[in-house]
Amino acid sequence: MIDQTNATIDQTEIAELKKVASQVRRDIVRMVHAVQSGHPGGSLGCTEFFVALYFKILSADPAFNADGINEDLFFLSNGHISPVWYSVLARKGYFELSELATFRKINSRLQGHPATEEGLPGIRVASGSLGQGLSVSIGAAQTKKLNKDDHLVYTLTGDGELQEGQVWEAIMYAAHNQVDNIIVTVDHNGQQIDGPVDQILSLANLKEKWQAFGWQVIESKGNDMEEVINTLTHAKTLTGKGKPVVNLMRTQMGNGVDFMTGSHKWHGVAPNDEQLQSALNQLEETLGDY
Repeated sequence: MIDQTNATIDQTEIAELKKVASQVRRDIVRMVHAVQSGHPGGSLGCTEFFVALYFKILSADPAFNADGINEDLFFLSNGHISPVWYSVLARKGYFELSELATFRKINSRLQGHPATEEGLPGIRVASGSLGQGLSVSIGAAQTKKLNKDDHLVYTLTGDGELQEGQVWEAIMYAAHNQVDNIIVTVDHNGQQIDGPVDQILSLANLKEKWQAFGWQVIESKGNDMEEVINTLTHAKTLTGKGKPVVNLMRTQMGNGVDFMTGSHKWHGVAPNDEQLQSALNQLEETLGDY
């Protein structure tokens, strides 16, 4: 874990980001409930990551320039957790907050998995077919190097996604080609759609595996806002040194809602009316519901 003894983060700012996170969690459960479809578990577990990334770390303009020149880029590989991404993009100003009410509806730009045909600001590539996002991210990072653009590329994958062979081809490729302007975060919640990852197909010691493949590895707790910020800030200092960087981020699926926390059963199940109300009772409305 990252040593936080020398952290200089403004605690007032941390408190404000936690308020954003609470509101984002409300958005997630409301969006999924409204259409009785979607993936709340991973979305809730990665809320601190997305809030920290977009409100503190990422150097990017909500006006959204599709070519991404002279700004940081983010790619979501595990695209099924689109609810958290859509919420954060809207609350950061990429598009109108009211559009969250169209999630997964016919002709909506907010598809269940992020898509590009609809032209939603913030989305650079369609995702959700697991195993592909890292390859795309590495290509974007190499493009930045060729263009002498010193901004970084960030990507998020799931731990169950690491069961895909293409991911390990990409991991080898990035290390071999010294793609050192990329920061990959693995949502290491230990759960996938059919059950615990260790029971479906164990990943064994991920830290040792990534290190053996030539990556700089850091580990963190992903449901602690201050640690998420410290970790991503530290990760930036490791770039440009010949090795790609990976952040193995331990999270709890469904974090923030007691009956969803830690259970694979909420990977892709929507709450009913009673469960929605229970969830909302646990999550403070801080910025106003959409």
